[in-house]
Amino acid sequence: MTDPRSEAPVHTATRSALDPWPGEFAWRPVSPRLVALELTRVSISTAVLLAVCGVVWAFTGSSWVLFAAVAVLAFTVVRGVVAVRAARSYGYAERERDLLVRHGRMVRHLSIVPYARMQYVDVTAGPLERSFGLATVQLHTAAAASDATIPGLEPAEAARLRDRLAALGEDAGEGL
Repeated sequence: MTDPRSEAPVHTATRSALDPWPGEFAWRPVSPRLVALELTRVSISTAVLLAVCGVVWAFTGSSWVLFAAVAVLAFTVVRGVVAVRAARSYGYAERERDLLVRHGRMVRHLSIVPYARMQYVDVTAGPLERSFGLATVQLHTAAAASDATIPGLEPAEAARLRDRLAALGEDAGEGL
């Protein structure tokens, strides 16, 4: 087996078990609009917290509320950085018999879902996701712990992936 990027042999025995992103797969990223969606979610929750601080300050006049508002703003910066990094970490790869889903920067997650084990596939899009033109695909298997979610997909890509997974599940004679 060769690495398509360098045509050098890939030695699977030397790959670290701590590296869950095998390089020999064609990883597909999610839409870059997922970053904007996550930042919007952070902004909405920050606005609500700041509004609460403003109401409490208006009624009490306590200077502690101003410190709380500054803490909310500082925490928002941290949440924003984490949200951007988390959104950019999502990816998936379609293989012959299974689907790989990766996410996470600090704690990396790699889910391998065999097509034959899938029971059904959900495509969802809440109001905020729809306003950004995004959808989420969630795969369900018999084992609840093996479910995988791919957020931030273009609706057409989500529908294509749903249809492909359904067809592959039927071809395997199990699951879907």
